[in-house]
Amino acid sequence: MDEQTALREKLEELRSEHRDLDEVIARLTSSANVDQLQIQRLKKRKLTLKDRILRLESELLPDIIA
Repeated sequence: MDEQTALREKLEELRSEHRDLDEVIARLTSSANVDQLQIQRLKKRKLTLKDRILRLESELLPDIIA
């Protein structure tokens, strides 16, 4: 497996985890017993994932010379 393929697979894993966290956060915020600390931690994790996703996407895109 080459580096590009490995990066694409990792990117898809991160996107999937990001979507899953989004669903969990939505469920937790709509429930009667809202644990704000847990939601805050999940949102921080989601933000970290988003940063990693953007970093991987920039690695996969070739540099464009203007």
